[in-house]
Amino acid sequence: MGNVKEWTHAELCAVAVKWLKRPNSNNGHGCHVAVSEVRSGWTGEIPDAIGFRQSGHPPSDGSVVVEVKVSRGDFLSDKKKPHRIEGGLGNWRYFMCPEGMIQPDELPEGWGLLWVNARGHVKPKAGFARALADTRNYVNHQEALAANRQESDWDGEKFILVKLFSRIGDPEAMNLKLRESLGEQSRLAQRCNSMQEELRKLKLDLWTAKRRGSDDSSENRGDRKSPLRPAAGGNPWT
Repeated sequence: MGNVKEWTHAELCAVAVKWLKRPNSNNGHGCHVAVSEVRSGWTGEIPDAIGFRQSGHPPSDGSVVVEVKVSRGDFLSDKKKPHRIEGGLGNWRYFMCPEGMIQPDELPEGWGLLWVNARGHVKPKAGFARALADTRNYVNHQEALAANRQESDWDGEKFILVKLFSRIGDPEAMNLKLRESLGEQSRLAQRCNSMQEELRKLKLDLWTAKRRGSDDSSENRGDRKSPLRPAAGGNPWT
């Protein structure tokens, strides 16, 4: 393993957060929210990275935890943690490590594995993400989702979400601003549509006016007498 990049824990946590947001089409869970190293209670689990997905499709909605390991010793001692024995966060759980450091047959039951190579590319080796990488068959994906899903510590996850939400400021003030922005967006869209309709009518009126003017001009040219046409009984050259 001499050619394996020496990833730091913080670097892999950043990689994990980005991976959690990847869509299914790119072998990820498509989480709408993903953060690193946040407390799940005053004495609870602190996941290296956790993401939440809520798309309205229950089989794929839930939480995803990624535990980062940069040494064999850290991985081997992980199973002794109380939340590993009693349960823990995450409906889906993964270990992430430098490529080759952990093997799929070493994983606890129900856990996935993500290798990160020297270039920072994530390679799913086990779990639902591996099923995404191996096949594009929808039925197989749903089966893998169900097979790897676990009961999660909902109280701990609720703690994370509420604390994160509280850090952005006053939620109601933000909600009101968002509603005002959406209302203004709707008004501007209606005004834009109205102006487009006015422009369409003006273009039609302009085209009609030009057409009418062209027709009038043609009629005038047709009525004009030729200077070479003689008057009745007259000679145009006299």
